[in-house]
Amino acid sequence: MPIIAPSLLSANFLHLEKDCKMLNESMADWFHLDVMDGRFVPNISFGPMLVEFFRKATKKTCDVHLMIADPGNYAEAFKNAGADILTVHVEACPHLHKNIQQIKSLGMKAGVAINPATPIESLKDIISEIDLICIMSVNPGFGGQKFIPQTIEKIKALRKIINEKGYNVLLEIDGGVTLENALSILAAGADVLVAGNTIFKSSYPKETIQKLKQLS
Repeated sequence: MPIIAPSLLSANFLHLEKDCKMLNESMADWFHLDVMDGRFVPNISFGPMLVEFFRKATKKTCDVHLMIADPGNYAEAFKNAGADILTVHVEACPHLHKNIQQIKSLGMKAGVAINPATPIESLKDIISEIDLICIMSVNPGFGGQKFIPQTIEKIKALRKIINEKGYNVLLEIDGGVTLENALSILAAGADVLVAGNTIFKSSYPKETIQKLKQLS
């Protein structure tokens, strides 16, 4: 079954305790936490302080996605806040190998995200050393965008490389995941589905999570 990682960026920030309780009671596997700085992406979300609150609210994996410039300056802060997985963008890391070493030295799993226009070749020198690849299926910065169809071919290509080389890395898809397209995303080779509006705008979010979880 796929790993389901609801994106808290789409939660109701006036009722975060209620939404966290719902996720804890649901079949969701991870909390996906999107950190934006207004520099790397044209939006600002939240920082380590809120991640710390989420960490206190759940025993589930906290999957922290840094859409920020200079992520190495903040890795230790997010470790202290309770991140289990820390994902940085290849486009924001001119010394990506150093970033991966830093994340792992702090005791977190290391992820690398790539934007829609970034070729998978950018990962060839690092893929054997990371735990997760986050394929952006929308342009990062805002929730509620539509899935970019070409992402399917990128998933297939990465899945082929992972299988042929025997790499132990998860493929996470972030952006525009819906009940309608999730099955084709999984069929292409994805392991982790990040879903925001699909879950939190649903009238029955726990049931929506269950439907995503039971796709195969």
